[in-house]
Amino acid sequence: MNDPADKPISYRDAGVDLDRYDEAIERIGRLVRTTHTARVLPVVNSFAGLFRLEERAPLFARQYRRPVLVASTDGVGTKLQVAVAAGRHDTVGIDLVAMCVNDCLAMGGEPLFFLDYIALGKDDPPLVEELVRGIAAGCQEANCALLGGETAIMPGHYPQGLYDMAGFCVAVVEEYKIVTGEAIRPGDVILGMASSGLHANGYSLVRHVVFDRAGLKPDDFVADLGTTVAEELLRPTRIYVRPVLNVLAHYRVKRVIRGIAHITGGGIPGNLKRILPHNVDAVLRWGSWPVPAVFAWLERLGPIEWDEMLRVFNLGLGMVMVVRPYYADSILERLRTSNCPAWAIGHVEAGSGRVRVIR
Repeated sequence: MNDPADKPISYRDAGVDLDRYDEAIERIGRLVRTTHTARVLPVVNSFAGLFRLEERAPLFARQYRRPVLVASTDGVGTKLQVAVAAGRHDTVGIDLVAMCVNDCLAMGGEPLFFLDYIALGKDDPPLVEELVRGIAAGCQEANCALLGGETAIMPGHYPQGLYDMAGFCVAVVEEYKIVTGEAIRPGDVILGMASSGLHANGYSLVRHVVFDRAGLKPDDFVADLGTTVAEELLRPTRIYVRPVLNVLAHYRVKRVIRGIAHITGGGIPGNLKRILPHNVDAVLRWGSWPVPAVFAWLERLGPIEWDEMLRVFNLGLGMVMVVRPYYADSILERLRTSNCPAWAIGHVEAGSGRVRVIR
């Protein structure tokens, strides 16, 4: 008899099925192409993507005088574990795009293109297709091209059923239009833009409260929310590209927008503080914006102290903009007509770089 140890082995025996890998790549190709514009150069079987900064066709022309590239990378975090538990993977790709493009947007950057990285422990073409469908949807919402990506199959590295995702965005901004927050002055008005819910932050605490302590399951209906646990927790992150770029494009000469903060991990105070000069404070009025029901539900369910809620979650504001007071009302109107609910939530005064929330 032949010794089994002498039997030839293949990559499939080690956990990687190249045929199924090729199937996954074929499935996502058409999704990627739905995000392409005339600025993407068609290439076949390439190792990278090509993108024109300038397009000769008048319809797509972008005349940059001093273009500066803006780049950001991020992931979705442990929200992915909720997607796995619920068996629903069509929204986390939107989260991935949102976390990156919103960061670029906070500096005034117009997203150009996006790259993704998906890592799995086992070949799963339908899963990869579902994930990329969400990424493509996010790119379409952000008006950026899904230029390329990587799907890595790593048997033994990820537990059964788990995967990870990372994203990378490149944006562009005219040098004189870069938004840093350095121009923020006492008297400026602080505007808050509505979040869609939890977005993709604080999910280690969310999962601990909802699943470990409360013992809820993804399909459980929550009367306080009017929906299931999975539906609420997998609500995708809002992408602010269109409304914010609409505002930035409208005010072409004056520096009307002083600063923009993307509210992610660290909550409203932690992220707004990052753009404040050291000689001013931001004063926010609690109650000046509606807080989605999911936050009060989590606060009670924990229970979680209010200070911790404020430090971890966005509490209904996914992006904050600091503007010159004369233009605050017109900017609010412009945001709202772009289907982005927004409110005046506070002001800037002389101080020492702190954020205070007045209850």
